[in-house]
Order: sequence, then structure tokens, then C-alpha cells
Amino acid sequence: MRGFRRLAGAAVLFTFVLIVLGAVVRGTGSGLACPDWPRCYGLWLPTPAEIGAADYSFGQVMLEWSHRLIAGFVVGPLVLALLIWAVRRRHEMRGPAPIMGVAFILVLIQAGLGGFTVLDQNSPLSVAVHLATALVFLAVLILVFLVSKRRSGLDATPEPVPPGLRAATGLTLAAALAVVTSGAVVAKSGASLACTGWPLCAGLALPDLGDPLVRLHFGHRLLALVAAVFIGGLYLAGRARRWEAPMFHRDARAAGVLLLTEVGVGAGVIFASVPLWLAVVHQAVGVLVFAALAVAFLRPFVRRQRFGHG
Repeated sequence: MRGFRRLAGAAVLFTFVLIVLGAVVRGTGSGLACPDWPRCYGLWLPTPAEIGAADYSFGQVMLEWSHRLIAGFVVGPLVLALLIWAVRRRHEMRGPAPIMGVAFILVLIQAGLGGFTVLDQNSPLSVAVHLATALVFLAVLILVFLVSKRRSGLDATPEPVPPGLRAATGLTLAAALAVVTSGAVVAKSGASLACTGWPLCAGLALPDLGDPLVRLHFGHRLLALVAAVFIGGLYLAGRARRWEAPMFHRDARAAGVLLLTEVGVGAGVIFASVPLWLAVVHQAVGVLVFAALAVAFLRPFVRRQRFGHG
């Protein structure tokens, strides 16, 4: 099981890298640097000489091509390998096989959405759907990793987390999904600086919402505020149960620390006029908040079963 767990961990890591690289692609305006799909200018490996005079620099082309390369030749094969492994050993590895089936379906859907995003000229809606699916896919891989960790005896017996608290954690996870996705829409729509100042928007608690860009940006901030309140509530609930549910307390605390980091980075994006590296860090930390909440939500559902040590 050790090998399966490590492979699942690699899939989680590379999926995170892929999502962050997507933010780099978006931040550099490279989303359409490869105007066709799945090839790039009709080539599997574009070169400066072969693509000729293009509307994008070769560096931008390579960014988009690298994003596709990791998706198609790293994440995809990892998921396929995990699926085959889980299916072939399904009688002793009860649990991972159906989850990996879901992950494989999501990979196929995500590949199709990647092509649709290009053909749809990287519209904010297609970018949002593409990112949201990637986050759901990440959560599924996290579940596979948690299951493999539990089966290996490396995780404690499931803790007594009340159903109401589990439901609240799921609601917070959904809020985090909405925040990260809406952030991508804000960036793609050019609304990153529509609200000047922070935490107020142009010095106002309720700005003029006649401008659609202001509406987008302000809506993103409201979603972030809701998610922050939820995460704060989870932290307090986890702290109150830290003795009987120490793992949940740890997960909720991790989400809280990451949230504080995300708030600071978000403020920096406003005051620094959105330098690329800070915008990328902003999305990366947002994804980590989502991942921490996914762990907090999914861990109580994982149950210990007899499992081999393959």
C-alpha cells in the first residue's frame, strides 16, 4: 500500500502544480497562446521556427504548452496508473477503486473542458468551469490519499466529529470553491483592480455597483468574507473539541492559518497593482485553503478496513 499511497500523493502534488501553472498562464495572458487543441499550432512540440510570426511570444506558447504537457503526460497517466492498480487489487484494497473511477471520469471531463476553454476563446465562464472542475478533481485525489493513508495504518481511528459540524465543514468547502473560482473570473475579466483600497472598496463599505467590473470584484470579496467567517467558526469548533478530535482541530487550524495568509496576499495584490508573482501566490494559497478544508471534510468519512501492504 505504501507505493499506492506515494503515487496518490504525487497525483495530488502535480494537480496542485497544474492549477497554479494555470494561474501563471492566465496572469501572463497566455491562455490562447496555443490557438488550437489538443495540438499547438498543429504541432505536438512547437518550435519558434515552426510557429513563425504569432500574436504571442514563444515564452507564452511554452507556458500554455507546458500546462497541457503536465495535464496529459503527468497527471493523466498517474490517474490511469492508480485506477489500474486499485481495480486489479480491489478485493484487498476496498475503497480506492470506485474513487479512482470517479477521478478518471473527471480527468476525461477536464480534458474536454480544456479544449472547450480554448475554442471558447478563454471566456470567463469557461475558465471558471475549468477551474472548478480541477478543484473537485483535487478533492477526489485527496480522498484517495486519505483512504490509502488510513489503510496503511498511518492515520488514527476516525474521530467523533458530529454530523452538524461535518455539514458545516462541507458548506465551508463549497464556499472556498466559490471564492477561488470567482477569483479566476475576476482576474480573467480584468476586474482585479476594480476596487481600489482594502478592505473597503474605494473607501466605501458598499461601492457603486453600476460598473460590472466593480460588481465582480466586490462579489468576490463578499464570498471571501463569508468563507472567512465559516472558517473562523470551524476553528473555534475544532478548538472546543481538540481533545476528542485532535485531527479535525489540526485541519481547521491549518485552514485558518492559510486563510490569514490569503487575506494578507489579497491585500498585497491591491496595493502592489497585481504583480504576476503575487497574483499567482494568491491563487496558490487559495487552493491550499480549499485543500485543507477538503481534508477536514473528508477525513471523518474515511473508515479503517483490512488492507494489504502492497
